[in-house]
Amino acid sequence: MDAGQRMITVGRLHGAFGVRGEVKLESFTDPLHAIARYQPWILRDARGQECSCEGVKLREGVKGLIASMPGIDDRDAADALRGVEVRVPRSALPPPAAGEYYWVDLEGLRVVNVEGADFGIVSHLFSTGANDVLVAHGERERMIPFVQPDFIRSVDFDAGLVTVDWDADF
Repeated sequence: MDAGQRMITVGRLHGAFGVRGEVKLESFTDPLHAIARYQPWILRDARGQECSCEGVKLREGVKGLIASMPGIDDRDAADALRGVEVRVPRSALPPPAAGEYYWVDLEGLRVVNVEGADFGIVSHLFSTGANDVLVAHGERERMIPFVQPDFIRSVDFDAGLVTVDWDADF
C-alpha cells in the first residue's frame, strides 16, 4: 500500500452521550474539530471490522466533541461504538508545513546515529507531554526524544533515514 493510501487513526469513539444516539469523540487532530473535514471516515472496531461513515456532525461538549452519526439513533447503538477507531487515508490530510512531520510518515524510516550505528527502523512515536519520543526497533528498542536539533539531527524522506545524536550504548 502506498503512503497516500495508508490508513491512519485520527480519533476514537468513547460510547454514548445522552439517549439520542450521540457519541463522545476523542479527536487526535489539531484543532480538535478538524477531524470533521476528513470524511468519509473508516470506522474500525477491535476485531478489525471496518465500515465507512459519512455525514457526521460535530458539536462541542463540556468535556470534548460530541458526534451525531447517520443511522445511530439511540443510546444502545451509540454505546456499541465504544472503542471504535476513526481512520482516514493519509492522502486526506493536508501537507505538513516545512520542518513538520506526520508521525505516520516517519514510521518505517531507518534510524542511524551520527557515528553511523544502525538503530533499526522507526516503530512509532508517542507524546510524553514534555516532548515527543521516537521509538526505534533494531537489535533492541531505543526511545529517543524527538527534539530537533538536539537529538534528531535530520529527517531525509528521499533516503528513508532519520539521523540522531544518540549514544549507541544508551
